[in-house]
Amino acid sequence: MSTTTAYGDSAKATPTPTAPTEQGDGGGGSRLAWALADSWTMTRRELAHWARQPVEVVVGLAFPVMLLLMFTYLVGGGRGVDGDPTEFLVPGMLALTMAFGLESTMFAVTQDLNKGVIDRFRALPMVPGAVLVGRSAADMLQSVAALAVMTGVGHAVGWRWHNGAASALAAVGLLLLLRFAMLWVGIHLAMVAGRPELVAAVQILVWPIGFLSNVFATPASMPGWLGAVVEWNPMSATATAVRELFGNPGGATGSWAAEHAQLLAVLWPLAIIAVFFPLAVWRFARLSR
Repeated sequence: MSTTTAYGDSAKATPTPTAPTEQGDGGGGSRLAWALADSWTMTRRELAHWARQPVEVVVGLAFPVMLLLMFTYLVGGGRGVDGDPTEFLVPGMLALTMAFGLESTMFAVTQDLNKGVIDRFRALPMVPGAVLVGRSAADMLQSVAALAVMTGVGHAVGWRWHNGAASALAAVGLLLLLRFAMLWVGIHLAMVAGRPELVAAVQILVWPIGFLSNVFATPASMPGWLGAVVEWNPMSATATAVRELFGNPGGATGSWAAEHAQLLAVLWPLAIIAVFFPLAVWRFARLSR
């Protein structure tokens, strides 16, 4: 086992004096400790990129803010809403931000693949899954930062939550669960695509799926067949659920999907994770074979 320190796009392995053994007291604990240490090392590598590339971080945080301000003041969101359109729009934008995060995940993974960074990590005596754990941990930390920025901007434009701290924390938990599911979609698709240029193709698909939801308008304001499709979008389930938890307009509207939005906001991400997590692990294990 080694401790891996990343400098830019290269990695240097520093041998450690001992390694966990298969037998003997504490072997299982030692293996867990090494796995955690390797995972934390890979997480620190991802976080170090933030300091070296602050412009990318700022742009990633600013883009959803720009969308929120544009739909609040220019385009106009919240069509068909009984109540404050801003309080309808902001929770939907929080859900959209979590889903759109898969693009940044894909771009980061495809960059590492093309520069040979992941191949070098796989050649080191380290826990193989540490690379994926580090990627996912850094992405989740970035998502927390994005939520903090978006809620701050939402508060500045007039959005409020009304159901107390416990419900607000539950809403944040549902948003992060959606993000966790989408990052595994991004990791898998990145390893399938293999090149950063193909991320643009995914963006073409992500945008229609994002807009085919109740983020900007209620399903009741749409044609019947389209509204039915929109209500079963996983992003719609999360948006509706967080609106209910925040006490904002646009929660349950009478349909089965809307009435059970909080349940679906848990089941949809878990189903996505159940499919794409093993696929991502399987694909990673077979890279360069």
